Amino acid sequence: MHTNTCVLSACIAEVEPLRYTPSGLPALTLRLEHESQQMDGGNPRTVKVALKALAFGVLAERLAKQAVGSHWKFSGFLSNARQGKSVVLNIQDFF
Repeated sequence: MHTNTCVLSACIAEVEPLRYTPSGLPALTLRLEHESQQMDGGNPRTVKVALKALAFGVLAERLAKQAVGSHWKFSGFLSNARQGKSVVLNIQDFF
């Protein structure tokens, strides 16, 4: 069995308005930004990434109430965007 788990400390950079799926499930699309220092081949490297993220249900409603610019730790899994040309973090929890 393969594992697809991602934990990322990031800032909420953008939040689209809360929407609902055809079945009535709350859905939220966000853009997260991360910046850190990582060791790469024994050398420090500054890493910056912006990432699209999705949340559904009660989690989407909770995230919609958080301020743009606030920092959180997000956990979830990675998938392709609908066009298949970018990666999306599917948020399962944040703290």
